[in-house]
Amino acid sequence: MMEQHIIPADQILPQKLHLLPLVDRPLFPGMVTPLIVTGEADVRTVHEALEGGNFIGLVLTRTEERTSISPDGLYTVGTVARILRKINLPDGGLNIFVSTLKRFVVRKFLQEAPPIIAAVEYPEETGEQTDEVKALTRALLGEMKQVLENNPLISEEIRLNMVNIDQPGRIADFITAVLNIKREEQQEILEIFDIRARMEKVLIYVKREQELLKIQQKIQKQINEKIEKSQREFFLREQLKAIKKELGMPVDAKSAEYQKFKEKMEKLPLPDEVREVVEQELEKFSLMEPQSPEFTVSRNYLETILSLPWEDPPPEVVDIKKAKRILDQDHYGLEDVKERILEFLAVRKLKQETKGSIICLVGPPGVGKTSIGKSIARALGRKFFRFSVGGMRDEAEIKGHRRTYIGAMPGKIIQGLKIVKTKNPVFMIDEIDKLGVSFQGDPASALLEVLDPEQNVAFRDHYLDVPFDISKVLFIATANTLDTIPRPLLDRMEVIRLSGYIEEEKIAIARRYLIPRSLEEHGLAKDAVKYTTPGLRAIIRGYAREAGVRNLEKAIDKIHRRVAKKLVMEELSQEELPVTITPENVETYLDKPLYPEEETKRIKKPGMALGLAWTPFGGEVLIIEAVATPGREGLSLTGQLGDVMKESATIAYTYVRSIAPRYGLPLEFFERHHIHLHVPAGATPKDGPSAGITMASALLSLVAERKVRPQLAMTGELSLTGSVLPIGGLKEKVIAAKRARVKEIIIPKSNEKDLEEIPEYVRKGITFHMVESMEEVIDLLFEEKLKRRNR
Repeated sequence: MMEQHIIPADQILPQKLHLLPLVDRPLFPGMVTPLIVTGEADVRTVHEALEGGNFIGLVLTRTEERTSISPDGLYTVGTVARILRKINLPDGGLNIFVSTLKRFVVRKFLQEAPPIIAAVEYPEETGEQTDEVKALTRALLGEMKQVLENNPLISEEIRLNMVNIDQPGRIADFITAVLNIKREEQQEILEIFDIRARMEKVLIYVKREQELLKIQQKIQKQINEKIEKSQREFFLREQLKAIKKELGMPVDAKSAEYQKFKEKMEKLPLPDEVREVVEQELEKFSLMEPQSPEFTVSRNYLETILSLPWEDPPPEVVDIKKAKRILDQDHYGLEDVKERILEFLAVRKLKQETKGSIICLVGPPGVGKTSIGKSIARALGRKFFRFSVGGMRDEAEIKGHRRTYIGAMPGKIIQGLKIVKTKNPVFMIDEIDKLGVSFQGDPASALLEVLDPEQNVAFRDHYLDVPFDISKVLFIATANTLDTIPRPLLDRMEVIRLSGYIEEEKIAIARRYLIPRSLEEHGLAKDAVKYTTPGLRAIIRGYAREAGVRNLEKAIDKIHRRVAKKLVMEELSQEELPVTITPENVETYLDKPLYPEEETKRIKKPGMALGLAWTPFGGEVLIIEAVATPGREGLSLTGQLGDVMKESATIAYTYVRSIAPRYGLPLEFFERHHIHLHVPAGATPKDGPSAGITMASALLSLVAERKVRPQLAMTGELSLTGSVLPIGGLKEKVIAAKRARVKEIIIPKSNEKDLEEIPEYVRKGITFHMVESMEEVIDLLFEEKLKRRNR
């Protein structure tokens, strides 16, 4: 018999192959694996390969898109495989088992339309038996063993297969197939025919896999530790619950809070409606899980409603003498204000009822409105709470947010009661004249209920949604002006005006309050700085002419800061104390005066007149100037005047023009001149009718070419027929005139009764002229009276 030789399969490999595209990853030589073939073109490729000798070329596509494949979309290095078995699938596809044999390189595509046929060649692998390759093989097996031990996803069968492979190239291929790397990286390994280079590349990927496994183990360890800690805490909590149950204690924090709220509710004298609401909320609270958002909302609500002062306060004891003593200690002057407050307190003492009108303190900044509120609280022995509503635009700030909103909270009234923990505090509502309005509501309307004694017995905050009696709260509001306060709100308040201070009062306030307090605040001894009366007068006249004392306090603080600095820098020794402040050295400590003496408002030429005005910052002396220029007849107005003041100027112009012939003044003056009327301090808005007679006086002075008498000021509304009508704010205007050292004031006859409200020491040194018509004013204007012609 002839001897038969067994020929290895890789020696009879065809030079022409049908190519089957692989999408997921390439296959390496030396593997037996199943393949699922689904596409119609791929099924036809398998059938033709079976007819041509069972060999097929497996090549990876360049992209992962499962669309029609062309030669350009295939890599040129693949693996030839022998089809061992074919199973037809019900959906028309095939399940084939292949044995991969060797790498091949496509040299030319013989048929580009599916099934794709290519001419191939099988390059030999190089460098298999060198010592470096043997060393790399050991290193690769060692590193891979560590990877396999730490990766539970790799089966024991794969571990055994890797150990039984004896060819270095096949070991590198097998490890590449096992590693979880990108398809492009696996294709890169497939295309390396040099075994040493291939093993070096695979070793890099194995090292990278080790690093990933280390990170994975670290993360897994952290997760396990957290799970173990959670389990341990769970068991400890269960044990703690069992211990607390045995001792009769609340089992958890929720139970403890529930018990605390329940005990509070039982102790408080809650009205029936409120008690019913709290009981319902407590029942809901007991059924909620602590993790739910509603749990926190319910707990905050219960905590708020049970923290309010539901108990009635003890009967109020009003000591009028003590109140008078406290008001005198805290405030100098303001006698009429103190008297009104004492009257208010006396009524409360006699009536023993807290209901009554709400006080509204109105006055310029720095006159002591807030400190008077504090003095009232101290005189009554009540707690004091202040909040500002200046710029407030949301009515929820007053009446609270509804609990449907996230982060809802009660309004300022309920918050204040929760803080003071008493039902009868003194609440000061600051800057009530600066309330705003927006799409979020009108806070002024919300205050109507708060400040109405008939309604606030059952005040309902939107957050609480239960009635709370705030009628025992004494409300004191403050404002700079009444013009911007809504009329319904103003009707609920009793206005007490603080007009401001004259020079003598400021000197007394500085000596009694400001200087001692400032010395202490700046770390100086009580006798470190001495002030002479002329020195204080120079400070007031040059730096603090406003109605209040705030700028005076700032000036005194500045002096003490500079003295303190000189002491620290040793420019001034203790032996040189006390420092005496005189008119001569005031500028050393306060720099140049804000109001130089030469700027004092005085009449300098015809066309000028002094008027008295009232502003939110107190009374003010205004100088009105008129100038005539040749040109077309007309009147120009400047100085940022309001509409009412512009109308007053027009009336004054028309009136003076109408009476000019009566006083022998030529009408041609008006026809040939354009008159410009200006009120200085043009940056400050001005409005009101009380400058009517002042404007007419300035115009008449201009036309008559006579100077108005010096130190003569005036205020009064002018009608078109020459009547002088009454004005408001007389007290503030007289105080301003006193500060400006005016000697004579013209006022409407109708305001004569208002002079009684002005203290005698303010009126002292001032001559008041009461007039009913402009003709009487004209008789007082000039040193030499204008002669009136017969009509």
